[in-house]
Amino acid sequence: MKTLRFDPLNIIICGIGGQGNVLASEIVASTMNELGYRVAVGETYGASQRGGSVMSHVRVSETEDLGVLIPSGEAHIIIGFEPLETLRMARHYAGPDTMIVYDPRPVYPLGVLQGNQSYPPIEDIIKELEECSSEAHTVAASDIAVEAGDSKAANIALLGAFSRLTGSPLNTEELSKVLTQRFQGDVLKINQKAFEAGCAAIDEKGGNAS
Repeated sequence: MKTLRFDPLNIIICGIGGQGNVLASEIVASTMNELGYRVAVGETYGASQRGGSVMSHVRVSETEDLGVLIPSGEAHIIIGFEPLETLRMARHYAGPDTMIVYDPRPVYPLGVLQGNQSYPPIEDIIKELEECSSEAHTVAASDIAVEAGDSKAANIALLGAFSRLTGSPLNTEELSKVLTQRFQGDVLKINQKAFEAGCAAIDEKGGNAS
């Protein structure tokens, strides 16, 4: 069991409905719990079935029983499945010690597709995320998932990237082991491929935890 970089360690996993956010948070929380940490999980949902916001708070401690909600400005890691949702969370929860790993591929809401709303330039989102955190890593998780064989595996690609962050409480071996327990057959192979590619994306940036 790793010593936590911060105690409590606060993790936010965010995106929109249907991207696998809840599964990702459940994997992180249950793995931490099995390793002996005390874990609290809180989730908030927008109109998730229509592509609304979904956010999970995962709080981890070696000794404390924690409340489920992360205080403003006190997230240590943000895992984002959609860039604008990541920015919304970062504006409220990021602080000087926050690390962010996210997929920069936009998922446009209906209002944008209909021309009634605008979506910020992705370059502006990337710049602001870099400015409001200690580290911000883009990982093309959606593209990785498609290349692995299933677009639904983007969440697993981001978990691979998360495992390679210097401040991650879980290492690559621990999360990789969980995949073999959760999935079987071709689904396991696809998720393993996506996970490994997510790891490689961080390693190539020089942000790995080894």
